[in-house]
Amino acid sequence: MLEKLYLRRKLEQFLMEDIGHSDITTEGLGVDKNVSASIIAKEEGIIAGTEFAKEVFKILDEKIKFPFCIKDGTYVNRGDEILNLEGSACSILKGERVALNILQRLSGIATTTSRFVEKIKGLKTKILDTRKTTPGFRAFEKYAVTVGGGLNHRFALYDMVMIKDNHIAVSGGIKEAVERIKRNVSPMVKIEVEVSDLDQLIEAVSLNVDIIMLDNMSLDMLKEAVHIVNGRVLLEASGNITLDNVKEVALTGVDFISSGSIIHSSKWLDLSLKIQNIEQEEIR
Repeated sequence: MLEKLYLRRKLEQFLMEDIGHSDITTEGLGVDKNVSASIIAKEEGIIAGTEFAKEVFKILDEKIKFPFCIKDGTYVNRGDEILNLEGSACSILKGERVALNILQRLSGIATTTSRFVEKIKGLKTKILDTRKTTPGFRAFEKYAVTVGGGLNHRFALYDMVMIKDNHIAVSGGIKEAVERIKRNVSPMVKIEVEVSDLDQLIEAVSLNVDIIMLDNMSLDMLKEAVHIVNGRVLLEASGNITLDNVKEVALTGVDFISSGSIIHSSKWLDLSLKIQNIEQEEIR
C-alpha cells in the first residue's frame, strides 16, 4: 500500500481536477440527504484500489461510513458488491467519478496481470511491469500489478541502472557504458543491460552486471541465451509479450518476463455506483 501522506496528496489532486471550484450539478440541486450506496461489479475480474476509493470519500467527508468492503485481490463476478457506503449524498456524488476511475483502472490492470501470471503458473519465471505508465498515476498502477500477482520492475530512473540500446549507442558500446556506470554510480545500485543478440549477451555476461534484458529475441535465441548464461546472471525477456506466447517464453527458462501491456493496454473493469436507500429528511 502507498505511504499515507503521498496517497492523500495524490487523491486531493485528483479531486481538485474533477471538482474544481464547485460541483455545480450536486450543489445546484440544493438538497442533501443521508443515503446508502454500493459499488457493484458489472463484469468479472480482480479488484484493486478499494482503500484508495475509500480515502477519496474520506477526504470529502470524514463522516462517511463503509459497512462493507472486499479486500484487494478478490475475484468478483457480475453483480457482486465491492464497497458499501453510508452518508451524505452530496459527498458521495462528488467523489463518485474519481473513486470509480481509480477502482476501474486498477482492477483492469490487476485482472490482466493475473491472467499473465496464471498462464505461467508452476514455472520459475516471474512477470514484471515496466515504466510505461500513466504520468502521475504510476504508483497506483504498479500497486495494481502486485495485486494481480506480478512484480514491479524499477519504479523510476533513479532506483536502478538500466543500460538500453540508446545508452549503449551514445557510450560507444556495452563495455564502455558499463564501465562508466561503475565509475559514477554507487555499487549498491543494481545494473541491468539490454542486449539484442547473442554476441552482445556474451559481452554483457563478462562485465558482471546483475540482470540482462533479452530484447525481442526469438524463442530459439532465448533458449540459447539461457544455455550460455547457465545461471550466472538473471535474465529478463522483453518485447511483444502476449497472453498467447508468454508461456512459451517462460518455458525457455528465463527468470523474468517484462510486459508494458499489463498496464498500458489493460481494459478498465466495468463497475458502477448505485444509490439504494434515501432518508426522507434533509441533512441540516
